[in-house]
This record gives sequence, C-alpha cells and structure tokens, in this order.
Amino acid sequence: MSSENPNTDFSARNAPGHPLLVLISAPSGAGKTTLCQQLLAARPEMTRAITCTTRAPRTGEQEGVDYYFFDAASFLKRLQAGNFLEHATVYGHSYGTLKSEVLGKLRSGRDVLLNVDVQGAASIRAAAAEDPELQRSLISVFLSPASIGVLEERLRRRGTDAPAVIQKRLSVARQEIAQWKNFDYLLISGTIPEDLRRMQAILEAEKLRTQRSTAPEF
Repeated sequence: MSSENPNTDFSARNAPGHPLLVLISAPSGAGKTTLCQQLLAARPEMTRAITCTTRAPRTGEQEGVDYYFFDAASFLKRLQAGNFLEHATVYGHSYGTLKSEVLGKLRSGRDVLLNVDVQGAASIRAAAAEDPELQRSLISVFLSPASIGVLEERLRRRGTDAPAVIQKRLSVARQEIAQWKNFDYLLISGTIPEDLRRMQAILEAEKLRTQRSTAPEF
C-alpha cells in the first residue's frame, strides 16, 4: 500500500523546469519555418526572440512584434558595443538578435525560440560558452532533409526559385548539413506532425535534465 499522502502538494514536482533557449537551424527548404510556427502554436509558454533589422517595415509589420527596426547607425552602435548574440547582412540589410531580448524573456520564465542559420548558431554557441545563464538554457537542433534529393524536390515544389537558384541553394545546403555534428540534436525531417512530435519530445526531455530542475522538498 502506498504511504503517499493524497493531500500532498505536487506543484513543485509538476512545475516546468528552467526555461529553455531553443535554437533551430536547417537548410533552406527543410521545413524550419513551418516547424517553428507549429512549435509556437503548440507551446503557449514559448515565445520567439524578436530580431533587429535595418530594413524598412513592410506593410502590416509592427515595431516590437515583427522586428525591432533600427537605422544603420543605431544598429552599428549596438554591434560595436557587443549587444548582439548573432548578426548577419542579407541583401544589404543588417539583422541581429539582442542578448538583452533573449535574457529578458528567459528571466520572465518563458522558453525562447531562435530560428537561425548555421553561422548564427555558431555565434550563439560561442556566446553561451562564456555566459552560464545562456549555457544552462541553450539546446540546439539541426533539422535536416532525409537526402539532398528530398530537399531538391521540396524546393522545386515551392515554385519560388529558378533552377539555377535551386542549385545554388542545394550547394549551400550541403555545406550546412555538414555542420550537424555541432548541434545537440539531429532531427531528420519527415511529415509536419512527425517533426513537431519529435521536437516536443526533445523539449520535454530537456526540461527534466537535473541541471535545469529543482527537486521537491521532503
């Protein structure tokens, strides 16, 4: 017979663990954006890190919701001050993730989702190696197609790129896929529900790691 008191408060046992900084990378066309959207919809306790950019807002975009919009001088000032966890220049515009944006949300108890390329992932891992708070929270996942052939079919099915552009994307993808060993997890993409289920399993397991947990008091 169990000696457990039915009136015992199990709130500590069932409380969520230390918030996670979830970094997902993938080649273009592998399904990263879809997985991130599905994950945010399935986990209300998760929020995405809002990126800074120097490009002008597009119709319907809101400051602090879609992006933080900076002029070039303000972005450069923050970059020189070391405020960004990662940054990149794309088509002449700068993009970056502020360390304060990530830490602020983690400290509020929210899991934070980062959707970055392999170069950005490397920068964030390097920053976490020097910051115990980030290191404790960070988990990295590389989402990969089952093969280059599968990725090529997905890119062609999207119908948004010319054949020459697709071949260039595939060449870049081969270089990115070679970096998978630098991540904590390799998730081979299948169907959308399968990808979400596996990602959820990774997060639930990471929540239960002892370094992110507090044992109940007896």
